[in-house]
Amino acid sequence: MKFPRATRLVMGFCHEEDARKVMAVLPKRFEKYGLTLHPEKTRLVPFERPPDRPKRPATPEEIPAGSFDLLGFTHYWGRSRNGHWVVKRQTSKNRFLRGQQALARWLREHRHDAIAGQHRTLSQKLRGHFVDHGLTGNAHALNRFRRGAIGLWRKWLGRRHRGGEVPWERMYRLLGRYALPAAIVVHSVYRPAAKL
Repeated sequence: MKFPRATRLVMGFCHEEDARKVMAVLPKRFEKYGLTLHPEKTRLVPFERPPDRPKRPATPEEIPAGSFDLLGFTHYWGRSRNGHWVVKRQTSKNRFLRGQQALARWLREHRHDAIAGQHRTLSQKLRGHFVDHGLTGNAHALNRFRRGAIGLWRKWLGRRHRGGEVPWERMYRLLGRYALPAAIVVHSVYRPAAKL
């Protein structure tokens, strides 16, 4: 049986020495099964808790210590509400930008559709984004995405005719009638999954 490619693999180690040993052996192990590692996507990332992080400059092949991007999220160390160090996740800048650009393209292409139809589809798109990115600790990025969607909707509604941009007072009235879904954390480690 042949596998065209594996998706992602992340391994964590307590000691840098152990990580380097595995990096030396892993390509040989993969070759045994006819697999290879992607040379540009395979790297060591220092990810120690901040108090334990040694003061050393990062080498050019390493990203800055303490954060890395994986599956659309930036993983980094932060403090919990109790003051303990925990791994937090936030929508990565690239994924956030791509999502906003996709919304802008859709709103531009459908700016002349009926408001009710725009609202229905835009709400579905936002709910989908919240399901994909609604992790504990990512509420700030979800709210920024929602605010960005409102700004983009206002921009493209203003370009339906030559009247210019829609005043915010009118936009707030429109949002009162066609409210967009709230940015909620769907996948929480503290409570059962939310229903949209």
